[in-house]
Amino acid sequence: MPTTHHPLGIDIGGSGIKGAPVDPAKGQFAKDRLRFENPKRSTPDAVVDIVVQIAEHFADDTGDSPIGVTLPAVVTNGVVRTAANIDPAWIGTDARKLLSDRLGRPVTVVNDADAAGLGELEFGAARNAGGLVLVSTLGTGIGSALFYDGVLVPNSELGHLEIDGRDAEQRASSSVKDDKNLSWQEWADRLQRYFSHVEDLLWPDLIVVGGGISRKADKFLPLLHLRAPIVAAELQNSAGIIGAAWLACNDTAAQTESDA
Repeated sequence: MPTTHHPLGIDIGGSGIKGAPVDPAKGQFAKDRLRFENPKRSTPDAVVDIVVQIAEHFADDTGDSPIGVTLPAVVTNGVVRTAANIDPAWIGTDARKLLSDRLGRPVTVVNDADAAGLGELEFGAARNAGGLVLVSTLGTGIGSALFYDGVLVPNSELGHLEIDGRDAEQRASSSVKDDKNLSWQEWADRLQRYFSHVEDLLWPDLIVVGGGISRKADKFLPLLHLRAPIVAAELQNSAGIIGAAWLACNDTAAQTESDA
């Protein structure tokens, strides 16, 4: 019986790089994910070396299927424009070409929060949600993905809003909670300030909170008081991998149709 090959999703974060084959019909991992710590200097070459290791590890499961890769950065047409939690050497790098050349397969590169948002939109807490949806990922920084009636508005970068004279993610990311040993209430007060500000700017119809900390959503979401419903991501920390693989599949299908 022939092996079913799945697209590969790889999520490059501020602290680790993780990947897994994904069943794009179910929005689930086809195999347990593999994770590596970031190299001491997360330069393009050092990070891509780890991406290659992950791709080789899952070669039997993915074949020549497309690969979706997330970066904690603004990405336009495969080119990296910012570097908030990775080495500044990424800025200006054509990541899509670099990765495609090294991996020998079609690669889609996307902002990490946008990938997580796509995962939640297709398979998670934002399924069938209309209007304006904000997916906010709380981790090393604060990522954001905006959707209007199911259409992504890419690279929103709302974690870098200036609030009270500070970059928002420097006050309210989950890494700040850990670094400063904040109580759930103390951290929720900072999140309240952040989400209230975003609400006043955008008036979202739904807010979905993701990132690894979403596993403990019951500790902090009930402490927030916003106009919009605010719910935990269903895919939790898997959303980026799933969203990236789903996007890679759809990008490749769209490219095949346009070439026909």
